[in-house]
Amino acid sequence: MRSFFLCLSAAAGVTAASGATNSVTFYKDVMPVLEKNCQSCHRPGEAAPMSFLSYDSTRPWAKAIKTAVLSKKMPPWFADPHVGKFSNDRTLAQGEIDTLVAWADGGAEAGNPGDAPKPLTWVEGWRIGKPDMVIKMPQAFSIPAKGTIDYQYVIIPTGFTEDKFVQQAEARPSDPSVVHHILAFIREPGNPWLRGMPKGVAFVPREEMEKAAAANGKRQGGGDGGGGGLGDMVAGYAPGTLPNIMKPGQAKLIPAGSDIVLQIHYTATGKASMDTSEVGVIFSTSKPTERVLTLAATTTDFAIPPGDSNYRVDSAIKLQDDATLINLLPHMHFRGKDFEYRVTYPSGEKATLLDVPHYDFNWQLSYDLAKPLLLPKGTVIECTAHYDNSANNKYNPDPTREVHYGEQTWEEMMFGFFDVSVPLNKTAMELMVPEGRRPQRPAALE
Repeated sequence: MRSFFLCLSAAAGVTAASGATNSVTFYKDVMPVLEKNCQSCHRPGEAAPMSFLSYDSTRPWAKAIKTAVLSKKMPPWFADPHVGKFSNDRTLAQGEIDTLVAWADGGAEAGNPGDAPKPLTWVEGWRIGKPDMVIKMPQAFSIPAKGTIDYQYVIIPTGFTEDKFVQQAEARPSDPSVVHHILAFIREPGNPWLRGMPKGVAFVPREEMEKAAAANGKRQGGGDGGGGGLGDMVAGYAPGTLPNIMKPGQAKLIPAGSDIVLQIHYTATGKASMDTSEVGVIFSTSKPTERVLTLAATTTDFAIPPGDSNYRVDSAIKLQDDATLINLLPHMHFRGKDFEYRVTYPSGEKATLLDVPHYDFNWQLSYDLAKPLLLPKGTVIECTAHYDNSANNKYNPDPTREVHYGEQTWEEMMFGFFDVSVPLNKTAMELMVPEGRRPQRPAALE
């Protein structure tokens, strides 16, 4: 009998040891998942409100992590998985979800620190690594505690005496809590946009805005570089936006003598603040063969009726030259409901490129094509968006109001941004304007 109990005890010991060995722990199982999928945002100084760099900082959020990954709220990714393939798809693999859930359910154990993977090296304040150059607002801007703040513009001369090719670029605010977005435009020499406006200080170009609104009116089409005729973009910032990182051989071109123009959307939060936004760039180590341009299929011609829960808006742009599609970035405001990109080739063949069935204004995501797509001359990019202006939309500022195009978030926008690569000497104007109507080419590209 004694030997029976000894055997039983030994068996129990083996079972317990086996269970301990197979239990999910932070250092061995969870940390690799966090490094791969979460730490780029969940670390000090980044968008996420909590850090997942260590066990102590992660442990209090174990149950919240479980809920977020089971609901697929995190990591944020809104593309229909049945439409298109994207290289930056943030969707967790089922095994990764199972690991995080098992860790939370199993008591969120630490485990052996020796099992941890080598910590990733992060450059504080930047996701692109240490920039070669930082283009910064010379003066801080004061954000009041309350009220509506018009878009602010800051012209910053680069001082470049030769053409520069940017392989990576990142825009960052110094106080993310008050910055809704930053767009960093390239104003090439000779571009009349904002001519005569002060440099180095924030301003509101009211006369320019009124002229642009009158000229654009019911504009539908491309803009150039996503800025409605303003210039190509080198970088942008908004919740969820990733740095602009071009593949080897591709770059953003900043011609000699160019200025960087920051468009910054500040929002009052109830507490006064100061912001000094900046753009970090890393230059190409060799001359690239392709230039990356940002375009948009966009329209300002819409009036969303009060209470309408499914109002449709369409836009399109026809390419006047060959280009290769790299990525897609839909943009709307609080009433944005869904967004779809389609392509119609010169042959008449059609295809859907991206379907975002549940658009979330809080996350401005770009979708990088797993395989770049050739768009022959004559190709049309079409976009369709729906808006929910009903009381059922919890984000709707006022369901009783007819909504038109506007800069503020209680107004609406419809931008189907997309990046294309073209030969180094091509311009955005050559992609959007038929030959014979194009202005003179910049000397830098001759």
